[in-house]
Amino acid sequence: MSAPSLARFGALTGTYFAAIGLFNPYAPLWFQSLGFSTLVIGAIASLQSWTRVVAPYAWSWGGDHTGRRVELIRLATLGAVLSSLGLLAVQAMQPMGATELVVAVALMTALLFVANSGVVPLYEAMLAHLLQTPDGGIDAKRYGRVRVWGSVGFIVAVSSFGLLLERFGIGVFPAFVAVMNLLLLVAALRLPATRADAVHDEPAPPVLPRLKRPEVAWFFASVFFTVLAHTSLYAFFSLYLVSLGYGKGAVGALWAVSVAVEIVFFWTQGRWFPRLTPHRWLQVVAGVTTLRFAATGAGGAWAPVLVLAQLTHAITFAAHHAACIALVQRLFPGRLRGRGQALYTTLGYGVSGVLGGVGGGWLISHLGFAAAFWAAALCGATALGCATASARAATRADD
Repeated sequence: MSAPSLARFGALTGTYFAAIGLFNPYAPLWFQSLGFSTLVIGAIASLQSWTRVVAPYAWSWGGDHTGRRVELIRLATLGAVLSSLGLLAVQAMQPMGATELVVAVALMTALLFVANSGVVPLYEAMLAHLLQTPDGGIDAKRYGRVRVWGSVGFIVAVSSFGLLLERFGIGVFPAFVAVMNLLLLVAALRLPATRADAVHDEPAPPVLPRLKRPEVAWFFASVFFTVLAHTSLYAFFSLYLVSLGYGKGAVGALWAVSVAVEIVFFWTQGRWFPRLTPHRWLQVVAGVTTLRFAATGAGGAWAPVLVLAQLTHAITFAAHHAACIALVQRLFPGRLRGRGQALYTTLGYGVSGVLGGVGGGWLISHLGFAAAFWAAALCGATALGCATASARAATRADD
């Protein structure tokens, strides 16, 4: 793939995660400004995990069966623009009844999540096809140079929009969301056409036989438990730090450390990611995940321990994502690729997000914040067992 084409995928990745970096941290503040209760805010925020259970697979099913992934990405980003304009319209139509306002905001937010949940599995499937190596793997160096812009976009958005919202007020939030999704649509319109966009005469093969293969089933089990462990981080880490007496500056700095090492990993992964097989990486990731969250639960009162734990994000998130993309590429070849990417999103981030949020909240309410991180360490250990089983099954299948 040419450098200009690679840059266009980088622009889409950066813009998508910048839009996420705006919405996820600051939407709860906007909901709060509308007078929503904490319960309502949590329910609306959980819609992202709920939609990930179904929507990514639906988008990818369409991509695999029609071959028109570029067109579907453009349709998804157009839906995100229209949904964000719906949020802007809801704000403009105030005042309205409290119930009507909650329903309207929840509906527009759900539609936004349904739309943008199709972007990543579709473009990941396209990118994996374009960067495929002769042995059926993926070019780790060039993939990392694309994916790094997602991390850059996220951290730039979190930092810059925080300042802008402080300067202009939270009321401009829907307008910023609309602008970011419009930029995402522009990036989607600039994507290059690929050979996979041609309509196929033969129906796409079914995915169920693949899921029944032991190496595939154990792979998804390892993904599920690894990401389930990380829900303690995404949902409760900031609250945990505040409960221990850390200030907002320290909380932001600890998050920045994790994103910074994530960027370094993606940018340099071509140098040393190929030194281990993807299955071996999954085992390393699971082991480090176990240690990371055990350290977080046991040593939260000591800032140096937390810094070291956050530095492992380069392994537990970035290396994990790279290994998963490489394995999906191999386990779901050809016209199975899109649904494989969607299953990675659904089983890894949809189901685990729902269960992790509910289960973590229950644990914290009964045993305190540290219990959620000890449970995450247990999930990491379980993921290690699953990753090992997947590697063994893959070896037997190759023999």
